Amino acid sequence: MKRPTEGGLKHMRDFMAELNLQEDEFEFYGKYTGKIRLKALKNREKEQDGKLILVTAITPTRAGEGKTLTSIGLGQGLQEIGKNAMITLREPSIGPVFGMKGGATGAGESEVLPMERINLHFNGDMHAITTAHNLLAAIVDNHLHQGNDLEIDLTRPVWNRTLDMNERALRNVVIGLGGYPNGVPRESNFIITAASEIMAVLALTENRKDLKRRLGNMIIGYTRSDEPVRAKDLQAEKSLAVVLNEAIMPNLVQTTEGVPVLVHAGPFANIAHGTNSVIANRMALKFADYVVTEAGFGADLGAEKFFDIVGRQTGIFPSAVVLVATVKALKWHGGVGMDDINKEDVTALEKGIVNLEKHIENVRKFGANVVVAINRFDDDTDKEIAWIQNWCSQQGVACVPHTAFKDGGKGTAKLAKEVVKAAETPSDVKPIYDVELPVEEKIMTIAKEIYGADDIYFETKAEKELSRFKRMGYDKLPVCIAKTQSSLSDQKNKLGAPKDWTLTVTDIRLSAGAEFLVVVCGNMMLMPGLPKVPAAYNMDVDEEGNISGLF
Repeated sequence: MKRPTEGGLKHMRDFMAELNLQEDEFEFYGKYTGKIRLKALKNREKEQDGKLILVTAITPTRAGEGKTLTSIGLGQGLQEIGKNAMITLREPSIGPVFGMKGGATGAGESEVLPMERINLHFNGDMHAITTAHNLLAAIVDNHLHQGNDLEIDLTRPVWNRTLDMNERALRNVVIGLGGYPNGVPRESNFIITAASEIMAVLALTENRKDLKRRLGNMIIGYTRSDEPVRAKDLQAEKSLAVVLNEAIMPNLVQTTEGVPVLVHAGPFANIAHGTNSVIANRMALKFADYVVTEAGFGADLGAEKFFDIVGRQTGIFPSAVVLVATVKALKWHGGVGMDDINKEDVTALEKGIVNLEKHIENVRKFGANVVVAINRFDDDTDKEIAWIQNWCSQQGVACVPHTAFKDGGKGTAKLAKEVVKAAETPSDVKPIYDVELPVEEKIMTIAKEIYGADDIYFETKAEKELSRFKRMGYDKLPVCIAKTQSSLSDQKNKLGAPKDWTLTVTDIRLSAGAEFLVVVCGNMMLMPGLPKVPAAYNMDVDEEGNISGLF
């Protein structure tokens, strides 16, 4: 397939023909996007799966890594070398789009289109999740107002409200003011939609039946006798599933070179599990021989959770892992600031390479075949690139630079060939811990083996919550550690590969619907705030409806 001509994206009917999608398997959302109905997966359940390629990265820095760009470019590179490829990505959250990050659909010659629609109100999925979350909040408040027959303890509210926007003023609020007709006064809070348990549930669900089961199991509070109250106790799961009826279907779009992409669900990896939906991956594996997906932030977060949570629950494991790095990011980990990041500095690379080394070590611990991809910038020098490649060669790891931003699929063709070789090499991929282990041992395993910590420390609140969840029988769930994405440790200013430190667990929360324990390390915000100069300041729309400043 050739890249679409200027202004001429491929029509969804072209993709229906290529993917052999029938009329009753597809829902149009205009000419250039739509949703694949779940019956398409059921109709292909006996067909052989393709191979999954997981794209992850070193620890993120201000210098940037380009993980999504690499994922898109790799998908195009696979097409360039004649492979039947597909890409699966998470949906962008509007909060970061207008905050610090801007758009989240790649860039240059490796972008997912239509970019504006994907970044803004994309087919209503984010709004559906927001609405479902807030519908449950309204049902809970109505139950309290109507007499609280379940005897929910108002001093221990669990279910909050959500908004897909960076809004620090709503982190802590008081609701129900104005007397009896307006509800029960109490403290509450807002979280961003990507942090909602409903987002995690949607991303992990297998079908509508499983969706209702998971929604019903979500805990909305506790009784005065400390027993959990679930959404199904309020008969809420069916109405929530109604709100999510369209959102459960993956969205089909395309890259700049016409590679099909499924964009679906968007849990953050620092506070949730950080991957697109299970349904999207299952579909893509039926449609393509090679499926490129990505995990959020560094390999210590998104990739670990893919192996230990997603893979464990679904049996879906990657045949190869691509670890993205940049010369600038490695120099950052070597102690170079933004003012000098563009200057050639092999000494800084020698110091910063420990971060890449630790991530390679971690991926190998899961039994996965790994390829290092260097997202090359114009001002990276040949000497710097060669030094990284030589270092990787000494570690027995293939390392391929790419120019996906400038050259699209042609710039990632060599990387694609190396990734195919890795994907075709047999591997034995598995989670790093036994889910039957005590929770403390599961956390300790990740802390020591993945983060490089010496020990773990539980604050009193975390100990109390863990004791409660053990009593309730939830101690056999996998753990989803919520920590900073900016360091392998739980302190964002510790670069490279920190040693001689202790992981501090401040809180433990239960996501009974998503079926994991959220282990909070440090002070994790579930509702971001806008930076001093948000990306929103640079955006505009003209009289023809053309949007600018959304990157």
